[in-house]
This record gives sequence, C-alpha cells and structure tokens, in this order.
Amino acid sequence: MKLVWSPEMAAKAFVDTVKSCELYQGSSVTELISAMAAGWNTTLIVETWCRGDMLTTSIGLAVASTHTCGRHVCIVPDEDSGTEYVASMAKYSMSPEVIVGDPETVVNELDVIDFLVVDSRKHEFARVLKAAKFGHRGAVLVCKNACSTVVSGFRLRSLFDDGGSRRIVRSVFLPVGNGLDIAHVAAVESGSGSGKVKNSKWIKRVDRESGEEFLIRK
Repeated sequence: MKLVWSPEMAAKAFVDTVKSCELYQGSSVTELISAMAAGWNTTLIVETWCRGDMLTTSIGLAVASTHTCGRHVCIVPDEDSGTEYVASMAKYSMSPEVIVGDPETVVNELDVIDFLVVDSRKHEFARVLKAAKFGHRGAVLVCKNACSTVVSGFRLRSLFDDGGSRRIVRSVFLPVGNGLDIAHVAAVESGSGSGKVKNSKWIKRVDRESGEEFLIRK
C-alpha cells in the first residue's frame, strides 16, 4: 500500500486555497503545497512555524486536511508562537492542532507522518527531516525557501543516502516562490513485517529537461 495520487482532490484543495488566500499576493507556493497534500490523500500533515512566519502555507495545509479528513499538526517553538498562531488562524475559522516543543523531538514522537513541510531558512530543518517517522505508505517532504540551499549544493535526497531503511525514490526542485525542494519517501514493502524496504538494486535516473531525479528499484 502506498500514497495514491488523486487529481480531483488536488484540484478541489487548489481552488479552495485560492479562495482562502485571496487577500495574499503571489501565493502560488501555498496553492501548490495544498494541492499536493490533498492530492496524495495524506492523513497526517505536519509543518513547523514560529512568530514572524507567513500564514499562507498553514492556511493551505488546513484546507487540504479538510479534504482528506486528515490531521494537521503545526509545531511551534514556544508558547508565544503558539498563542499568535492560534489567534491568527482563528481569523480564517481554522484551528489546526498545535504542539509546542523542539521540532526535532516532536516529529520523532509523532507516528506515520506522510506529509512534512519545513522551512530551509531555519537552521534545524535538516535535523527535523532526519528525525521524522514516516508511514508505511511513504511520505512527501517539502522544503520551502529552498533556493539558498540548492545554491549551496544541498538536496533533500542527500539526507537519506546513508543506506538506511527509507529511501527517496523521486525528488525535484521547483523554482516557484523562493524555491521548493520536494521529495517522495518510498513506501514500505508489505509481507516482511520488519517495517523496512527490502534490499534491492537501485538505479538513479535524471530527467535532463526538468532536472527531476528518480530512483528505480530492480
């Protein structure tokens, strides 16, 4: 069993997010993230947020969670951030679940995350991605404001190249907004009961036109 794409769900979330974010200019990133979260029918959507951050991504993820009937969790670093976040989202009649704490610790305690959004401007974003626990259906990872990390040579795939049980099977950088680095974590093979991907040969392919990377298992 793995995440299955639903174009209809993605389209609905996209349109509803456009309506919800109509007061914001240049929110194409928000609509895209919302469409992905809904289109993959994710059940646990997790993001990180702190005071001063924009709310548009949170609004889009909240919209997506209503379409998937999933759980939307926002991790904030302190009580002040939590209070501001709750009050701001309430203006849009939205009330995501808020957890106060260190993002790296919180994602490790949450189970079956299948959609995770982080901000590359935060120094701990890579540790958060590494610490997260993903569901057996696989997961989608989204890194916002990724232009600076791409320039420095960082890619999400590099976090999972250590031979561990989870692998990135597809990744792409999209030059929208300040850049989106998106990766798909492999689903767990069924039947083994070990919760790990079976050992096999992986072949890397890169689309020369889009720059999208694929891992093909044989």
